[in-house]
Amino acid sequence: MTTATTSDLPLPKPFINFLNENGLDPSIYTACDSLPRYIRLKPRYEDQVKEIEAEIGCELSEVSWLPNFYSLEPDVQIASSKAYREGKIYGIDASSGAAVMALGISPGDHVLDLCAAPGAKLCMILDLLGGTGSATGVDVARHRLEACRTMIQKYDLGDRCRLFVADGATFSLVPISHRSTSKEGELILEENLDSYREWTSRRPWKERKHAAKVRGNKSVQFFLLSVTPELIYYGRHSGVIGCSRNELFQVVADRDFSSNGYDKVLVDAECTHDGSIKHVQKFEHWGWETLQRRVLDADRTDSLIDLQLQLLRNGFRLLKIGGSLIYSTCSLTVAQNEDVVLKFLSDNKLAELQQIEAARNWPCKSGRIPNTLRFDPVTSKTSGLFVAKFTKLPIKHDC
Repeated sequence: MTTATTSDLPLPKPFINFLNENGLDPSIYTACDSLPRYIRLKPRYEDQVKEIEAEIGCELSEVSWLPNFYSLEPDVQIASSKAYREGKIYGIDASSGAAVMALGISPGDHVLDLCAAPGAKLCMILDLLGGTGSATGVDVARHRLEACRTMIQKYDLGDRCRLFVADGATFSLVPISHRSTSKEGELILEENLDSYREWTSRRPWKERKHAAKVRGNKSVQFFLLSVTPELIYYGRHSGVIGCSRNELFQVVADRDFSSNGYDKVLVDAECTHDGSIKHVQKFEHWGWETLQRRVLDADRTDSLIDLQLQLLRNGFRLLKIGGSLIYSTCSLTVAQNEDVVLKFLSDNKLAELQQIEAARNWPCKSGRIPNTLRFDPVTSKTSGLFVAKFTKLPIKHDC
């Protein structure tokens, strides 16, 4: 591997040393100016490509290996276009789209996105479900999940979705099948004053006052999120309407998730973001000392690895037998990827790494352990991403 010097790249020497120590070629960061940006075109609008091209003044190049994805020049802005304002397209990197495709979502699946914000992957999940099943989005940051809520509403994808502000490492709610409807299509609600009615953004005054008080006290907020998730959105067919609070937040034994858990779980875990070229570029404005604190600090990295393992373990706990879980990060380091996978496998005898069938024609490399994948700017023309797919095996009972 060629080792870069500070004269080759506009990066500080400590970061280049970090890349070299982790076996990463620093030259991948020279590809940032030529990397395309990606958008996903919502189903039903495939016949409007030429019209969208005229709006944004740029040709859309179809991504052959990823359905409904298009690449465009990196400096093209889409926010002012009619297609974006009307919810026909949204920005999402092709590597992130690949992680969602790797789940192998089928109609009727109940899908959990354990680190859902800011929402592009959740939108794609809901698109793939196509008005069936359900999607549950979880994130510990309320303001980020509120942005996620705005996004799924903008793209008219919230009907079968529910969003919880919660710690993904402890979240423990089962999916709920949607309620039956009457002939007129109106939801049948239980005659229960405690049951959830149709969602509205306007909450009772006492509830808003309590929420504001909690947000003002970070220690109380963290404690409450670790105990009871906060439901901030639910669609008409998400299974929430008609449920009582006790039904929605019922505690179930771990063994019950094997049959009543989620069909698919996405754990796109918090990481150092060193594989995200756009994220690293931000440090030029934030200051490289911020990169030193957020990426290069050994204590922070150690705490992130602990968090990644907790998220992966909990996501797998919530998965039903035979289901699929994707673990991904936008870090390129072995410590946050292959090492986490190996540690998880050593502690979970019911977990098995699976080959990602959809990846046969993907422009990516194999990871350092079989059946794992790595996207990077040079090989894939995308942002960096690590992807591993697990399935949950049946419990073997000794005779």
